[in-house]
Amino acid sequence: MTAETSQTLDRGLKVLKLLADTDHGLTVTELSVKLGVNRTVVYRLLATLEQHAFIRRDLGGRARVGLGVLRLGRQVHPLVREAALPALRSLAEDIGATAHLTLVDGSEALAVAVVEPTWTDYHVAYRTGFRHPLDRGAAGRAILAARLGQAADDLACTTQGELEAGACGAAAPLVGVTGVEGSVGVVMLADSVPERVGTRVVDAAREVADALR
Repeated sequence: MTAETSQTLDRGLKVLKLLADTDHGLTVTELSVKLGVNRTVVYRLLATLEQHAFIRRDLGGRARVGLGVLRLGRQVHPLVREAALPALRSLAEDIGATAHLTLVDGSEALAVAVVEPTWTDYHVAYRTGFRHPLDRGAAGRAILAARLGQAADDLACTTQGELEAGACGAAAPLVGVTGVEGSVGVVMLADSVPERVGTRVVDAAREVADALR
């Protein structure tokens, strides 16, 4: 027996999904066509979503995803962190370097989970909540590469000294996880990233992606 559902809620959720899939927003007419409903229905849906800050309208009247959706998204971080921790622990202990899960937060990269190795004499300190621009550091660059379709399935993005002098990093993007844009990486004190480390980071990113699906 099919469960009874709310048609209005279903349409509202479809509006959010449509807006999330576009960078330039959608007009009332465009939404009307995509939903297969008249403009009056769309106006009512947008008005309700706008009251809760889930959508906003730009100067041209195009609807876009609002900050309310971002606030909801932040509540997902603890769930994502919990799913990623086993793979991060294994990565940190195997490599002997600080492992991290980084997610996109607006225009920045945000470290939501960090695991330091237990057996090394010294390692790079890297705290949960650390932020940096997406175009600096291996974690952010891996995410940008995935956005542009430039991320290789078997190669990690590596950087040297971009976030901390004397430290290098390697990161691979999370691929195929709906609603989550991020990367898994390590940061270490070294002149360059050994090839084995890059391969291990890619494997860890796949493990985290599998855990999140």
